[in-house]
Amino acid sequence: MHLFWIRTFRTAWGRALVLLTLFAMPIAANATLPIQSWHLPNGARVLFVENRALPMLDVSVDFPAGYSRDTAALSGCANMTVSMMQLGAGDLSEDTIAARFADIGAQISSRFDADRAGYSVRTLSSERERDQAIGLLASILQKPTFPEKVFERERGRLIAAITESNTKPETIAERAFYSAVYGSHPYGLRASGEIDTLRKLSTEDLRRFYGQWYRSDWAIVAIMGDVSHDDANAIAMRLTADLPRATGDVPALPPVAPLEKPVERDIDHPATQSHILVGQPGIARKDPDYFSLFVGNYILGGGGFASRIMDEVRQKRALAYSAYSYFAPLARAGVFQIGLQTRRDQAREALKVVRDTLSRFVESGPTEAELDAAKQNLIGGFPLRIDSNRKIHEYLAVIGFYDLPLDYLDEFVQRISEVTVDQVKDAFQRRIHPDRMVTVVVGGTDGQK
Repeated sequence: MHLFWIRTFRTAWGRALVLLTLFAMPIAANATLPIQSWHLPNGARVLFVENRALPMLDVSVDFPAGYSRDTAALSGCANMTVSMMQLGAGDLSEDTIAARFADIGAQISSRFDADRAGYSVRTLSSERERDQAIGLLASILQKPTFPEKVFERERGRLIAAITESNTKPETIAERAFYSAVYGSHPYGLRASGEIDTLRKLSTEDLRRFYGQWYRSDWAIVAIMGDVSHDDANAIAMRLTADLPRATGDVPALPPVAPLEKPVERDIDHPATQSHILVGQPGIARKDPDYFSLFVGNYILGGGGFASRIMDEVRQKRALAYSAYSYFAPLARAGVFQIGLQTRRDQAREALKVVRDTLSRFVESGPTEAELDAAKQNLIGGFPLRIDSNRKIHEYLAVIGFYDLPLDYLDEFVQRISEVTVDQVKDAFQRRIHPDRMVTVVVGGTDGQK
């Protein structure tokens, strides 16, 4: 879940009600989330929120090991590495690991995107269950064995899945879009890898990747739930103690180059629906225009039926069931994308409507009425975004990984409320370029011009 989609709550009284619901504990002054943060002697960073209301514990550890750390020659290595880690660790087989998690009713899941890779565990906080869950996670993170037979099986499954996916118009559109937006930048690589590159992979490649990127100094440990500070510290140490140390900071990804000219790709496909994607490189996670673009995009295409794109494409013309736009901020510039599906014979009309709507919005910005409505919806929906330990834990991990301020959620309400029409207009005019967009249409246009 991206923090770009966090919704916020306007008043101090509203925040107080949320806190009373979520936390049966004293709260630090002016803190929506009483986040504690510290570094372990081995360099790992810990973020912790104590909540004694439920006998539950959520723990995750993330590393800068997403698919942007792959190379074009061995794309898919990052994904296979994190996937294989829970399929054999220390002296435990994949079946033993799965059985022991099931024995205590704990849930384990991996997460993987362009920037990060890691694991998350949800368990009861009672000593037996917690100790076993953390012990298993520690083995997965620190002692993966990458067994050869399991690797061959999983690689075969992935290749079969990619082969099938490659026939689908939505996959074809996405691959063409990311290739055109990012070119040779690592964000343009396929997260799963390509069939040819996967066939070249070996378990030795996975071990090499693991050793390079899974370092204690680069680990972000997020802990949420029914434990004390001392317990949280001990858990974090146990999860990272045997990881190798790094010799420096995380290597920076290269900047994303802006598009210099429009790119159009019309790809034939027998599908009855044309899949349309329009976009460009967007913004990084810490971009100073973040809030202006966040609010503006809600009005443009992120607010469902309240957005302009949906109104123009669906409500007024019935050209598509759904149409959207979003920013996906990453360590470097993630995509800005507009997307929809429509009948082949309507593809060009729908595309023109999208382009015209975007151009008008960039030129004129939102109205005051649109801005006020967007703020009310974004602010009013905040409680639903932090109404469970699991959701709070996800935000905690993102705040830690992208080194956002610990009071980020405290300030979110205020930053949203301060956005003006002029700020939205200015940010979109500087950052979004309708005349330099990637446009991908998959499914054919039936000869339309």
